[in-house]
Amino acid sequence: MTDAAALAETDLFSQADQPSIDRLAAASNRRQLDRGDVLFRQDDEPSAVYLVLEGRIAIANRSFDGRESMVALMEDGDLFGEMGLFGHGDGRSADARALEPTTLVELPFAPIKALFDEQPQLLWGVVSMLSQRLRAMDNALADSVFLDVTGRTAKRLLDMAGENDEFVLPLTQEELAGMVGASRERVNKSINQFIRLGWLAQTERGYSITNRQQLEIRSR
Repeated sequence: MTDAAALAETDLFSQADQPSIDRLAAASNRRQLDRGDVLFRQDDEPSAVYLVLEGRIAIANRSFDGRESMVALMEDGDLFGEMGLFGHGDGRSADARALEPTTLVELPFAPIKALFDEQPQLLWGVVSMLSQRLRAMDNALADSVFLDVTGRTAKRLLDMAGENDEFVLPLTQEELAGMVGASRERVNKSINQFIRLGWLAQTERGYSITNRQQLEIRSR
């Protein structure tokens, strides 16, 4: 897929006409990251949005003592880093780090702002994207209040598996714990419990869901 085609599929630019998309694509460039590469850190000055073409990016916050909480996982087709477009000198709100070899489209703010100045009706795409971000935050907050660690672990595993029963975790145990919001030991204990109950099986390359219904019940 070309950079222009990928940009046209995002909520932010889905209503833009082809000449506008082509101008944005011409102003962008591709970035290649290896696993562990940091794209930006919390409080860095923002200057671009990013679109994942292939790979995975972890968006994470760090506490004063170095502990990490992963707040989002960006995968193929996901666009991120847009908050800086509308800030007032604020730095990045989180770190962004590659979890595996990743290809990104990097699009500077300047051509985006110029497009919105010319065609302000396109800002409805911004509203759509931000509303989805708020919904995701609301769901995450509800999970932290109403689900225990085992329930949150079940939900994360189902999210990562999608419609497939066989799946490979794209995260280390520490990273998964950061997404769940618990210690690595407690998350591992939950996974081992699912295996003992016969809801999940460990395979040579990852995991296999053997009782999706029970995992879904436990994730509610």
